[in-house]
Amino acid sequence: MLRRFLLTTIRRSILILLLICLGCVAQSTPPDVAHKIERQVRSFYTIPASVTVRVGNITQSTEMPGYDAVSVNIDSGEGKTKELKFLISKDRNSMMRVTKFDLTKDPFAELMNKIDLTGRPSRGAKTAKVVVINYDDFECPFCSRMHQTLFPEILKEYGDRVIFFYKDYPLAEIHPWAIHAANDANCLAGLNADAYWDFADDLHANKREVDGAATPGARLDLIDRFALLQGQRHNADIVKLQACIRAQNDSEVKASMKEAEDLGVSATPTLFINGQKIDGAVPISEIRAALDNALKDAGQPVPTHLPSAPAPASK
Repeated sequence: MLRRFLLTTIRRSILILLLICLGCVAQSTPPDVAHKIERQVRSFYTIPASVTVRVGNITQSTEMPGYDAVSVNIDSGEGKTKELKFLISKDRNSMMRVTKFDLTKDPFAELMNKIDLTGRPSRGAKTAKVVVINYDDFECPFCSRMHQTLFPEILKEYGDRVIFFYKDYPLAEIHPWAIHAANDANCLAGLNADAYWDFADDLHANKREVDGAATPGARLDLIDRFALLQGQRHNADIVKLQACIRAQNDSEVKASMKEAEDLGVSATPTLFINGQKIDGAVPISEIRAALDNALKDAGQPVPTHLPSAPAPASK
């Protein structure tokens, strides 16, 4: 009996201590402090009144002496929430946000691992240590400019040091034929990689011709003719190609778009060079700098750079 009594007493004591400790670790944020935090967060991040901001409990923090921790949840509706973590001073008069970096991980490598290249056609040497991934939109004029910078100039200049992959990010809201073109390109990709790249070359170089077609239907027909022509040139299975073009299955395009958005892509062209992000149709010097840095990181020689020829205009 005594032994059972002692065990029961010890268990109750441990439970009480745990409750006390939990009370010390987490405490409700006083309403006046929560109100101040919400106003600061709304002002700094320009959060509209329609978005809900919830201030969480204050907890102990080991990040910095004299500071506790507090989380703020931003809820824009439809399941879209974001949590921001802050440090708040013990006297509750100041707050700051600290970004912590894990130096045991390579952020560029982790980003590249999130990009699915399964079945994607490549251009360049398979053994290259530098991988360039371009999220492309066939109807985007800036994408045409980027494409004509990469091919042939950059490819010729860097030779077997670099390998290129394209993925889809058509801005359908402003580019009505971009998804159709991406579907046609993927139909070719499934049959012949060279046909895919020649189609990309033709469409980016002749975007104005497609835009100049009389009706939306005529533009789509012209894109299909470009695709079928490349299929014939490269001895692809035309029956399969025609069936694929008619089906217009956009599941692969939508998966690529979702992947791009998860990576923070919001416009085209967007390049990732061994994980380093480049937004927009930047000057060739910026692309060279990123490629050269990637080559140096990989222990590869950097090519000698010659003066660039003027970029060709889209036809």
